Amino acid sequence: MKLITKILDIAKRGVLLNRLDARILGVLDGDRVQVINPQNGVSVTAFVDTTTTIAGQGTVGLYRITNERLNLADGAGIEVREAGRPASLDFIKKKMDGGRLSKDETLTIIKDVVNDDISPAELTAFITASYINPLDMDEVEHLTRAMVETGEQIKFASHPIVDKHSIGGVPGNKISLLVVPIIAASGLKIPKTSSRAITGAGGTADLMEVLAGVEFSAGEVQQMTEKIGGVIVWGGATNIAPADDRIIIQEYPFKIDARGQMLASVMAKKYAVGANLVVIDIPVGLHTKVPSMQDGRKLAREFIELGDRLNIKVECALTYGDIPVGHSIGPNLEVQEALRVLEGSPEPNSFIQKSISLAGIALEMSGKAARDTGAQLAQEILTKGKALEKFREIIAIQGGDPNVKSDDIHPGDHEFVVNAPVSGYVIEMNNTSLITLARLAGAPHDRGAGILLHAKKGKLIRAGEPLFTVYAERSWRLQKAIEEGRRLMPVVVEGMLLGRVPSINGI
Repeated sequence: MKLITKILDIAKRGVLLNRLDARILGVLDGDRVQVINPQNGVSVTAFVDTTTTIAGQGTVGLYRITNERLNLADGAGIEVREAGRPASLDFIKKKMDGGRLSKDETLTIIKDVVNDDISPAELTAFITASYINPLDMDEVEHLTRAMVETGEQIKFASHPIVDKHSIGGVPGNKISLLVVPIIAASGLKIPKTSSRAITGAGGTADLMEVLAGVEFSAGEVQQMTEKIGGVIVWGGATNIAPADDRIIIQEYPFKIDARGQMLASVMAKKYAVGANLVVIDIPVGLHTKVPSMQDGRKLAREFIELGDRLNIKVECALTYGDIPVGHSIGPNLEVQEALRVLEGSPEPNSFIQKSISLAGIALEMSGKAARDTGAQLAQEILTKGKALEKFREIIAIQGGDPNVKSDDIHPGDHEFVVNAPVSGYVIEMNNTSLITLARLAGAPHDRGAGILLHAKKGKLIRAGEPLFTVYAERSWRLQKAIEEGRRLMPVVVEGMLLGRVPSINGI
């Protein structure tokens, strides 16, 4: 079918067809068509949207991304034909039915993901299928290698190259802001590519962006790491394992992180940046992704096995995940807390101990420290100010102000203090509820939003004393967080009165 173009500034791979033209072509919304520039023969496959008003019969709305290769102007003539469905859809259906995917089938799917040849709905089907029918270790390896093969890779001339990753699930887990400068200050190289928040209140990239730019190419990441020893950047901007970021975007609404895809996501990025020594932080606790030590050891064995398949030495740290790390949740609050520790503050102990423990493992793996002495060396690097000096170098090379101080970082202007309703001990802190509360307040998109904890599990507190403060940049977000917080009860204080019958509901 020959049609006249109407260029639409829409950033997706698609076309807008008049419904009558679509009927003649035999396509529906979500189907694919082949769009051909008759002047040079260039063709592009695009997804179909239909309309009865925006594009009249005989006209096709050409989306900007579709037109990048075609390079057509308004009013130009083009040819539109029905296009076949990609083979990757058959492989996704195979996984939906519980089948196992081969190396070639997995690579076909991931190539189509990276090339935008499958729609967000089709990618969601693959994610959901892999969530319901978990990938086995062969499939995880196939997915990992496919993610690496379809993106850029960094190859350093010298080794070792160290990396660190946390699987998440614990609020306030800002340890990369200490671990990376400690490792880099020891003389090792650590090109830390990080994610934005998926289910949390702030990914490492969200936190680092408070202080400096995080969007760099793979080449820039390599140059910066070679120059100063380490960086903390957003992996989604590097074109390193680009399929990973597309998968994360589709996982986000469901707040899921399927085990096989998580393993592949983590290790693909480590493999692609040239890391050969990797420390994995696996928080274990009731309200984390890994509820028990048994589950944690199983996941650790899977990371180690996948590392062996990729020729990467992996060690895993099973860490206490029942409560937040430190006292802060949310970008500005967490960055402020990290800067205070780098500047010499001895608190919060949970944050410092976790950071030096993981950095210590990396120092031991690299040979910088003997077995069981790595944490001591990490503590010395932190205490002597070498980590702060290195962190300032990292901030500077990423375009930030190296002279920034903790007192320069502030939470949102709107706040609400939650006080203890009774005297007693803090007996529970629900990580999931705390994250939900911080997100309702606006984190991570509103950097000043978050939660500052005044009391943690095990502390004796008097009625009326503050438990935590909720911060927000917008008053309506704060109000929404307060209302939901009354239902969530993220921090529980137990007094002598355990219940009342009848309750307010008469039960």
